[in-house]
Amino acid sequence: MIAGRPAAARLRRMRWALTLLYATVSAVSLVALVVIAASIDARSGSRDLDSEIRGRAEALSRAIWMDKGTLHLEPLAEDELATVSDVTAVLQKTGTGAAQAGWLHPQRDSALPPAGRLDDLWAATLRDQEPVLATIPAPDGRELRWATAPVWDTDEIGAVVLIAADPAPVRRRHTELVLWLAAGCAVLVLTSAGAGHLLSGKSMRPALGALDRQEQFLAEAAHELRTPLATLRLAVENGADCDAVRQVDHLDRLVTGLLARARIDTGTRPLELTPLRLDLVVEQVLEELPYADGRVSLRTEPTVVLGDPDLLAQAVRNLVENALRHGAPAPVEVSVATGRVSVRDHGPGIAARDRERVFGDRVTDGRGGIGVGLAIVRWVAELHGGRAHVAPASGPGALVELVLPRFIVRS
Repeated sequence: MIAGRPAAARLRRMRWALTLLYATVSAVSLVALVVIAASIDARSGSRDLDSEIRGRAEALSRAIWMDKGTLHLEPLAEDELATVSDVTAVLQKTGTGAAQAGWLHPQRDSALPPAGRLDDLWAATLRDQEPVLATIPAPDGRELRWATAPVWDTDEIGAVVLIAADPAPVRRRHTELVLWLAAGCAVLVLTSAGAGHLLSGKSMRPALGALDRQEQFLAEAAHELRTPLATLRLAVENGADCDAVRQVDHLDRLVTGLLARARIDTGTRPLELTPLRLDLVVEQVLEELPYADGRVSLRTEPTVVLGDPDLLAQAVRNLVENALRHGAPAPVEVSVATGRVSVRDHGPGIAARDRERVFGDRVTDGRGGIGVGLAIVRWVAELHGGRAHVAPASGPGALVELVLPRFIVRS
């Protein structure tokens, strides 16, 4: 109903902006969590690998021993730890010569780093006198993680156990985890964006409804004020001061009633219902319609209802004006009894398929008629706990009724 209005377009743009903001905040938060989780996993994987190869090196260094310069490697033949790593070696060094592998698995020289790097590992282990960790490329191109452990000969380090492991499996697991986290992050961002769009739409629904009610109010105000203003103009042009004063009073009541409706719709004031004589309200409305003289017949019975006099008067006036407009030149019959106001005209009538449509907002009959008057009638009726409907008429014309709950006066 309000899709083409600039205010509604601004609200829609705001909704998309809120959705984008919600998705951006969610994405930034999730990306930060993914980065933290990936960083923790990478450090954890590196620590676990270092701990594993260091533990193997220390275990093998305790399995072998040196006795007066003689290295005993016999336990390695029966120890499974000697063959489970990518590279296992026992280094020895004689005098100022280079470090050499006294025991090696697998038994190929290409498994070891260059001689210079072996000397560096030997020197670092002698210097620190504890296991040393380092990342050194292997001759076959792999980047291996190396760990050393000293083998003591009394008070001196006589040999060094060297263990190497390939970190590629750990890195593959880390890469898989990052990919799963990224995919999960994307799904969560899309989900949060959808949820944000739904929530922003739900939160803006009252604002859109308020815009719709505002437009409806303006349309109804124009509809209600157009006829008395035209009559007032004619009265002033013809010098009919009495009619001008009556139309000014009529306009004053119209504006009061429209403002009352606007305040009730926006919740700035509650509906105040008081016991009143519905038949007297109808009589007063007919007296204020100068063009209704001789064209409206009235039959009333005393009936008391709980209602707002200004709003009920507005609803009755709309019923009568609608009947006069569509039933001319035949007279209009108005009756009041048991909380019911019935208005019968002798015009073309209302087709059965249109009996609900005529109570809609801004409805036209193809000739510029109907307008919003009957929509106001239904709104007033429902506000008072009643109803407005087109009743079956016995004969030509239309019969529209405003039905309100009666107020029972107890003695």
